[in-house]
Amino acid sequence: MAHAHAVKRYSGLMDWLTTVDHKKIGILYLISGGFFFLVGGLEAIMIRIQLWQPQNDFVSADTYNQLLTMHGTTMIFLAAMPMIFAMMNAVIPLQIGARDVAFPFVNALGFWTFFAGGVLLNVSWFTGGAPDAGWTSYVPLATSTYSADHGVDYYVIGLQIAGIGTLIGGINFLATIINMRAPGMSFMRMPMFTWTAFITSALILFAFPALTVGLVALMFDRLFSGNFFEVNNGGNAVLWEHIFWIFGHPEVYILILPAFGVISEVISTFSRKRLFGYSSMVFATVLIGFLGFMVWAHHMFTTGLGPVANALFSIATMLIAVPTGIKIFNWLFTMWGGSIKFTTANLFAIGFVPTFVMGGVTGVMLAAAPADYQYHDTYFVVAHFHYVIVGGLIFGIFSGLHYWWPKMFGRMLNENLGRLTFWTFFIGFHLTFFLQHFLGLMGMPRRVWTYLDGMGFNNLNMISTVGAMLMGLGTIFFLVNIVVTAMKPRNALGDAWEDGRTLEWSIPSPPPEYNFLQTPLVRSYDPFWKEKMDGNTGMTPAEPVGPIHMPSPSILPLIMSIGLFIAGLGFMYHQTIVGIVGLVITFGCMFLRSVFDDHGFHIEPEELHDKGVKA
Repeated sequence: MAHAHAVKRYSGLMDWLTTVDHKKIGILYLISGGFFFLVGGLEAIMIRIQLWQPQNDFVSADTYNQLLTMHGTTMIFLAAMPMIFAMMNAVIPLQIGARDVAFPFVNALGFWTFFAGGVLLNVSWFTGGAPDAGWTSYVPLATSTYSADHGVDYYVIGLQIAGIGTLIGGINFLATIINMRAPGMSFMRMPMFTWTAFITSALILFAFPALTVGLVALMFDRLFSGNFFEVNNGGNAVLWEHIFWIFGHPEVYILILPAFGVISEVISTFSRKRLFGYSSMVFATVLIGFLGFMVWAHHMFTTGLGPVANALFSIATMLIAVPTGIKIFNWLFTMWGGSIKFTTANLFAIGFVPTFVMGGVTGVMLAAAPADYQYHDTYFVVAHFHYVIVGGLIFGIFSGLHYWWPKMFGRMLNENLGRLTFWTFFIGFHLTFFLQHFLGLMGMPRRVWTYLDGMGFNNLNMISTVGAMLMGLGTIFFLVNIVVTAMKPRNALGDAWEDGRTLEWSIPSPPPEYNFLQTPLVRSYDPFWKEKMDGNTGMTPAEPVGPIHMPSPSILPLIMSIGLFIAGLGFMYHQTIVGIVGLVITFGCMFLRSVFDDHGFHIEPEELHDKGVKA
């Protein structure tokens, strides 16, 4: 049994490149997701500048199509997903009383493959044209007939590599939540955020393979002259829509469910009340996950599926409003009669509720197939989508970041700057997207790079652009807050908000490498709150102090993802040898991982004692 110091320990940059610690991987996800969020936000602001007046020529039509495609793709796959994974990595093992995720090496591999795919996708800006077929990459527009340059190739291969990371991340969290809960934590005692992460991981497991199949088929069409979607050669263009949306609609719930979990945690903590109707929340989450797979063709009402298909998908879509409505009332009843604290985290959570309801209502409007014929491909759809994703997901992410920041970094974010972030972002958001409902109803089509004067769109578009600038300002305030906070000493308490209810607040901030010195014993839902109510200062341990087994750091995940990056570039430019070299690097790493057993290392109780950790 080796001591901790018998294992090679890295420091500085090398520590971050080789880490398999879920807390550090969470921070890596946050940094990269935050970076891509800024890139996607910049693309959005350029789109809005182009549309702020009629017949503007700020960017060309080609550049506009690239900006539009990359904005959607970056925000969904490279900003929202990793920021969700950042919070899941930082919090889930702590909430279930585990020392790490089930497969720490795979967790690191998931991050690096996502990052390699994201970088590959954005390299396209510098190689003669980003993808320009829309973020849904509809064929035949995305086939080599109409997109002859390499833009869509970057989309196809970049998303395949990034998708591997997401898929193995989802499988990892499923295994972690099923197998690694602390003694006493039954499924119906899991925190709501853990539940939503669990359902999200299940959705990832079933939805992402569909996207992968579609991307592989499109890659064969583009790189190897396949005929899946080439209509002239007997392919089928509507097939791509089915494949994409069988993934794409569950993806919306993959994004929003963790935000629901965050809102549940934050509202419960800052109302100083147990979450109202916990079991109904759990079943509503499961039901949303289940129904999310049965509604994909509501994106395709205008493709001519026929009245029976349209009616079925219309009804299924409206049904999803029921479990979502249950959640809304549960949050309202949790606040009802609570002792509410208006922290920044809670402001974002409370702002989320009416905003998401508005997005949901327009969703039910779009679910009516005859009405959808009118709304389809107008700015009404853009407004609905952003109300759900920005007003739902991004508000949820901001709420979660302000809430768990002290737990992740040991420092409290500045509340005054936080409020400034909230109000500028909140007002900017509604200014930007509320008016777009009316633009859509007035007939402005989406994905157009300019419009004529005298159509009644001018003022609404101008106000919309001002709103987008305000959202950008809110994001800048958040960045300033991060920098100001980073200057301060690490002095956050373990129970940073003093009202913590779940296990993560029972350990120091930031948590030690091994999370829990002794695995806690869970005696109820909201276990830490229960211990505090019983007059205990910490959790009752479920085991004596003993050696703690830890996984070893490894550089292999990084090298494997670099191999995939090289392989993607090689095959895209028909440089077969380069592609094969990339695959050899990746498979070589897999071989090394298989041959050399990683036993990890143990931290002995006496070492902890030497460091002054009290047992």
